[in-house]
Amino acid sequence: MGHLAGKDLYRELGSKIDTLVCRAPWNETLREILKSLYTEEEADLLIRMPSFASTASAISRSAGLPESKTRTLLEAMAVKGLVVDLLMKGESYYVPSPMVIGFFEFTMMRAGAAASESGTPDVKKMARLFHEYMEDGGPFYSANFGKGERVGAMRALPHEGTVAPDHAMEVLDYEKAAAIAESSGKAAFGVCACRHKARHLGEEPCTAPLGVCTSFGYAADYLVRRGLARSASTGEVLDSLARSKELGLVLNADNVQKGVTFICHCCKCCCLALKGISTHGYPNAVVTSSFIASVDAAACAGCGACVKACPVDAMRPVPGPTEPSGKPGRGSVEVDEGLCLGCGVCAVKCAKACVRLVPRKARVLHPETTFRKVILSALERGTLQHQLFGDPASVSQAFLRAALGAFLGLGPVQKALMSDALRSSFLKALESAARERGDGWAVDL
Repeated sequence: MGHLAGKDLYRELGSKIDTLVCRAPWNETLREILKSLYTEEEADLLIRMPSFASTASAISRSAGLPESKTRTLLEAMAVKGLVVDLLMKGESYYVPSPMVIGFFEFTMMRAGAAASESGTPDVKKMARLFHEYMEDGGPFYSANFGKGERVGAMRALPHEGTVAPDHAMEVLDYEKAAAIAESSGKAAFGVCACRHKARHLGEEPCTAPLGVCTSFGYAADYLVRRGLARSASTGEVLDSLARSKELGLVLNADNVQKGVTFICHCCKCCCLALKGISTHGYPNAVVTSSFIASVDAAACAGCGACVKACPVDAMRPVPGPTEPSGKPGRGSVEVDEGLCLGCGVCAVKCAKACVRLVPRKARVLHPETTFRKVILSALERGTLQHQLFGDPASVSQAFLRAALGAFLGLGPVQKALMSDALRSSFLKALESAARERGDGWAVDL
């Protein structure tokens, strides 16, 4: 531990986490969060491990530690959700957890799943700290959504049966919650981090179920192995989707087309992503579906059920014309197209079926794979150089990281690479390079 002396270890750890796919700007609340979750040895290891998925032996070389010691630390960190271990072709690959989706969710899920076990975090303390950092005047939302970023971690799914019948055939399989569940192979249920946090802050009780945070595939495998979730059958997942529809919860899924790893069942009172829109004013905190609400004003009774149900306040009442008697006439509702998620909650709650989802003028950008989502999200947030050249022990990577960072820091460059003209060829080039160095499995996630 002598090599840690004199270092502001948690400040360095904060800087490392801020380079991951989700930004986490430094402040003293972040320091307190990190000190509560990471031991000094764990913090030092994460600082020195690559930002991308790596084997324990590669991390050992990068960190300059014996492999046995490295494996012991990584095991402890994986249990706490500070790193995610992926089992691929008989080998474990470890990747640092960002704040979201990462150690915020895993910490609150772990506290809920194993609250009686020794070593679990003080859930009330962690709920307070995460609230202070992400909501109570903290820098989280502005750092991740303040520049109009289009690629976020999650996207809204339209509830089944809410798309207008003449457009129902336009709903693609990756936009159907049931199709995702039925094709996933493996699923799990965990504690909803947002609702769990809210309960321990003493906020008004939420009636939505707590243990329905749904994960799929390799994410479900990780969470179940580490005791953060329990295995769930396809039937259980389909039942939870139907229940969430009845309750008017938003289905927010992993923002990819292939290999979806989660579906959140989000309530407007607790969900940090939805509150990022409705409370904090960042309409891009959730990527919309390719559909948008449309109101049949002639049939609308003006009851306001859709207005009350909308999770992001995108439905607004419109007063009707005044009748000759002086009484107000029947009103209607208008849709704020800049806020509407295309989730279909309004249509679910409209008893007269006056609200339906229709296609947006242009389909929304949803990355095809997790690899592409990470690349595009990091590009928008200025951290791509750390994803591509993220080995702190490599001098050559440090040079490439600095050079690429300077290049991508030029606004026109970033804008060009995100454009329709260059985005696809840029991603294909990176995929090809990853396959050539033997990381084809990561490209296919």
